[in-house]
Amino acid sequence: MPYSLAIFDLDGTLVDSFPWFLRTINDVADRFGFRRVGDEDVEGLRHASTREILGQLEVPLWKLPAIARHARRLKGEAAAEISLFAGTDAMLRTLARNGVQLALVTSDSEVNARAKLGDVASLFQHFDCAAAVFGKPAKFRRVIRRAGVVPQNVISIGDEVRDIEAARAVGVACGAVSWGYAAPAALRALAPDYMFAQMDEIADTVCRTPAKA
Repeated sequence: MPYSLAIFDLDGTLVDSFPWFLRTINDVADRFGFRRVGDEDVEGLRHASTREILGQLEVPLWKLPAIARHARRLKGEAAAEISLFAGTDAMLRTLARNGVQLALVTSDSEVNARAKLGDVASLFQHFDCAAAVFGKPAKFRRVIRRAGVVPQNVISIGDEVRDIEAARAVGVACGAVSWGYAAPAALRALAPDYMFAQMDEIADTVCRTPAKA
């Protein structure tokens, strides 16, 4: 049987928020007292893990919850500037038409996520939002329980190193997209089960590839 549940990340996977992030990050850095990001830093950060990024930017870990709340507010204000990647709508509709349950696990709020997804938000049966930086494994487990499936029939799809780590932590297949925040080379180094170079490859894989025994 092909995968019966697909858990998606939002930013960098389904919506193109990286340009917004680059415009916003230094204002957030000034507000919360961590190192600003120069143009020369961006590519190096795209090759780093989440823990390495936090270390390089000297982000105080105790401030992460407040930073996340502030970022969600800013994203809400900028929702009109953040659009779906080309092909996202068609890909999600193909999955839904083939009986795949769709879930969204994101650090953003559900309100913001629904606003950015627009009409295709209605295709998702499960939302588990406002994930902490390293909080996705717990949310994956909760979504899997709600969906009534076994981990072997689940695939997680994201654009960051921590998305792959979260999938591995709960024993589900992981797919990584090459168009998001992390550099493709950084993702490939972790050997995800699938590496997607184009949006339409996701539906082909999820609907036609047998889930791992």
